[in-house]
Amino acid sequence: MYYSITLLATATAAQVFQFSDVISAASSIRRSVADTTGSLLKRDGCPSVWSDVSKTLTDEFLSDGSCTDNARAAIRAAFHDCFNGACDGSLILADECSNSENSGLAGYCSYLSGVGDQYKDQNVGMADLIQFAGAHAIKTCPLGPTISVKVGRKDSSSANPTGILPPGNAKGDDLYRLFQSKGFSATDLAALIGAHSTAKQFNADPSQAGAPLDTTPGKWDVLYYAQTIAGTAPFTLQADKNLANHPVVGVPFKAFAASQGGWAAAFVPAMEKMSMMGVSGHLVDCTSALPGGSIKRDIRAAPIADRFHW
Repeated sequence: MYYSITLLATATAAQVFQFSDVISAASSIRRSVADTTGSLLKRDGCPSVWSDVSKTLTDEFLSDGSCTDNARAAIRAAFHDCFNGACDGSLILADECSNSENSGLAGYCSYLSGVGDQYKDQNVGMADLIQFAGAHAIKTCPLGPTISVKVGRKDSSSANPTGILPPGNAKGDDLYRLFQSKGFSATDLAALIGAHSTAKQFNADPSQAGAPLDTTPGKWDVLYYAQTIAGTAPFTLQADKNLANHPVVGVPFKAFAASQGGWAAAFVPAMEKMSMMGVSGHLVDCTSALPGGSIKRDIRAAPIADRFHW
């Protein structure tokens, strides 16, 4: 693993040790996720319909070389379907999109429901579609990494509990404890919140509706971290400020500002873990249906000084 000299020079010895200790676990986390899901995977190849789904989503998620508002919504929806309890499609099937905590997702949920109707006769389930679309959106955004995506989840029309998804003004300690209770580490949390790199806010301050959380919302880059820390982003959620300043989560948060590869190394296994919450049964790996769906390809494309072998 390679870290920038600037990062090591600006961090305290304790911070460097703490961050290197948790980030070096990314390989172990990834292997753990692979071991957990690998035992569930069928040997069959991915059904060809998912390549058709992928083409449909690309047309919606990419415009003029940047990821679109629906791509941003797809990434958010992938979190919101899982975090309340399970990745089961209830975000759309139980109309959780109408809940206040999912404000802003209604238009996207309507769109994806239509995609589901288009392919449901070919056994495309909504739970799988939400996670596939989220991984597709991440990959579609310039610089976005490949998230391994499996299909075969069980759909549910029963709503998951409300009040679990954290608000935009959540305290750092509350977020840390909440994610720990779901099995996520401080590094996982710092990495996952980086999805705000492509986000725009509409509800935290309606007078600034549509304001992005960094100056490049069409690109999956680490400016979100740097600009949140420096206070130079067009808009910053209070919860994000709280995480940047948190004594534990703030360490990897600050480190990711200096390393696109370091963020990817932590984000990919954390997101794969998220996409498997509450999932059981036999699954099929459909990563190959994503645009350029190869993790080795991601590593080769990274700057030589920023490559992580994980």
